[in-house]
Amino acid sequence: MKRQRRAVYPGTFDPITNGHLDIIRRASAVFDRVTVAVISNPAKKALLSLPERMALIRRATQGLRGVEVASFSGLLVEFLRTVHGDVIIRGLRAISDFEYEFQMALMNRRLNRHAETVFMMPDERYTYLSSSLVKEVVRFGGQVRGLVPPPVERVLKAKFPKF
Repeated sequence: MKRQRRAVYPGTFDPITNGHLDIIRRASAVFDRVTVAVISNPAKKALLSLPERMALIRRATQGLRGVEVASFSGLLVEFLRTVHGDVIIRGLRAISDFEYEFQMALMNRRLNRHAETVFMMPDERYTYLSSSLVKEVVRFGGQVRGLVPPPVERVLKAKFPKF
């Protein structure tokens, strides 16, 4: 019996964007199981609560084979061990992401020599897209249709009635 390859895609996903979804779809085509790991960090002021973020991710990934959603706090490499993961998935939008992600990958490998990191690039339509940018646009009344899944758009509209 062939051993299943498990990947973990960590992030705050505040909110999940179509760029994140693109990475999740690509990862689910390569790995048997993909755990979208939502970071619970009370020190970081999130727009959406942890349960809201997890529910939106579940809705957005419904129907994707082998994708599950979980939350964690603490070290990513410890969470990777907990779910018996083999690989950490990280998205790279631009060269500016690389230096930080490279440092994180090396630190994760130092903390767990079995922790491999795979960098994936989103579709070019999403290379500029970030959760922070989406929140900024919504705060000032801009449209985010096509940048986030429709359920996320509805939640953002409710949080920012000016939208």
